[in-house]
Order: sequence, then structure tokens, then C-alpha cells
Amino acid sequence: MTPAEKRQMKSASRLYAVQALFQMEARGQTVEAVTREFETHRFGAVYDSDEMVEGEPDHFRHVVSEAVNRQARIDQMTDRGLVAKWPIDRIDPVLRALFRAAGAELVATDTPPKVVITEYVDVAKAFFPDGREPKFVNAVLDHMAREAQPDRF
Repeated sequence: MTPAEKRQMKSASRLYAVQALFQMEARGQTVEAVTREFETHRFGAVYDSDEMVEGEPDHFRHVVSEAVNRQARIDQMTDRGLVAKWPIDRIDPVLRALFRAAGAELVATDTPPKVVITEYVDVAKAFFPDGREPKFVNAVLDHMAREAQPDRF
């Protein structure tokens, strides 16, 4: 497998992690149930002749589980990055899932913060291709990254 293919799989895992966290919140599913579903039915699946990219299971599992395990800390970091009087529970649930996945990477991996920000801004562009959300995501994640890893700036 080439380095580019590995990066593509890791990027896909981030997108899948956001989808899984959204699904967990929307349907009340457990980490175990959602990870099993994604790994079995979503990674590399074909929908209407469109093939989904294969995800990197270890990275996917790590991001989802850390997002759940560290949700209180991540939500507090997100709240501090949001506009005053606009708490995380008032934002779009897809954005909430995205901030939780990105926050998990910022606090529980050695991925450089700038890589995390770039990757999740790209995820935001996938969900909101015509909106202002990617710029919003960039600003909030920059704040979160500086809080989580101040020594890397």
C-alpha cells in the first residue's frame, strides 16, 4: 500500500468517525454497535455504483472511542471556541460530531494539530459544500488545538 493510499484511508476514517458519532447521538447507539456497523457495512461499500473508500479501522475505532470517553473535556474545549452564549448543544449535530472527532485527535493522538484542522475542515466541506461552516470549523478547531496542544504553536 502506498503512503497516499494510507493517507486516503485515514482521511476516510475521519469522515466515518464523524458519521458514526452523529449516528450514535441520533439513534442512541453504543460505540460497539456503531463501530461494528461501519466496519462491516460502510468501509468500502458500493452505493449506486459509487464505491466508498476503505477506512483505517484502528484509527476509526480510536477516534470514536476517545471522542466518547473524553466527550466532557472535548465539549468544554468546543464551548470555549464557540461564540459566547452559543453552547455546543445549540449547534448543528453534524458539527457537534465533527468537533468531538477532531477533539479526540487533538487530545488523544500525536497527529500534528495543523493536520487535524486541515483534515476536519475537509470533512466539513464534504458535509457543507456551499456553506460557511468550513470557515467556522477552522476557527473553532484552531482555538481547540491551541488549548489542547499549546506547545505545538
